[in-house]
Amino acid sequence: MLLTVKNLTMKFGGVIALNKVSFGVEAGSITALIGPNGAGKTTAFNCITGFYKASSGELSLAQEDDEPTDLLAILGEKFQLGDFINPVSFAHRLYYKMFGGAHRVTRAGVVRTFQNVRLFKEMTVMENLLVAQRQRLNHNLFAGVIKSSAFINVESQAVAKGAEWLEFFGILDSANRLAGELPYGDQRLLEIARALCTEPKLICLDEPAAGLNPQETQQLNSHIRQLRDEYNITVLLIEHDMGLVMDISDHVVVLDHGEVIAAGTPAEVQNDEEVLRAYLGLVDDEEVV
Repeated sequence: MLLTVKNLTMKFGGVIALNKVSFGVEAGSITALIGPNGAGKTTAFNCITGFYKASSGELSLAQEDDEPTDLLAILGEKFQLGDFINPVSFAHRLYYKMFGGAHRVTRAGVVRTFQNVRLFKEMTVMENLLVAQRQRLNHNLFAGVIKSSAFINVESQAVAKGAEWLEFFGILDSANRLAGELPYGDQRLLEIARALCTEPKLICLDEPAAGLNPQETQQLNSHIRQLRDEYNITVLLIEHDMGLVMDISDHVVVLDHGEVIAAGTPAEVQNDEEVLRAYLGLVDDEEVV
């Protein structure tokens, strides 16, 4: 299991957005997280990708040769009163406040896109992809000034990787255009390409088909399949387009009111009574008018 989510709970004051949510994502699979509006899907994504620190539970990402990465631990802990009188505890908390955060989850191998496209729209398409690779770029000021061979080599590799993903999505010709000038569908693809430039083990796509026309959705369907089949990239997605979900998913997890109400293959989920009630408002096999 690449990602293990166990008893994940997220509270906002007295509101429980997620209540002991548990599911797994197999390596090399496409897993869909679905549910009605307000079910807790985006909250789950925010916890998995480090934008929220879950109130409790476990998030574990498998590593090839090492111990699994605890995605909650690498976010750090909130300061407690006792930290201010314990220098060791204070230093530990301060370190994670300064250097912890969502970017550490990205370094661990989990990356995401968003419901609303979030690009650097005043930068070129290629510059957006280079920003995503900044951890591997040579930041030595002197090397940059003199254009050392090592600096040029790393920069060239980053450009080549960006070009590879632009070609994959069919937008290589737009490499030097401003990201904000691209058609909406291409902006969606660029955001996914930017995420892929971080070389993730798990990519989390938050409603990638939102706003796309049927032709663009079909192309997206093909791209997601290729990521799994040809690049061995594991995909976790939130999506309201049930045609897309049922067509490409290996496994489907259904949330309702912050709880898992069903999980299984697309065929199993489609025929689950709890799922039908959540989506269609069925009570005792009668539709609520």
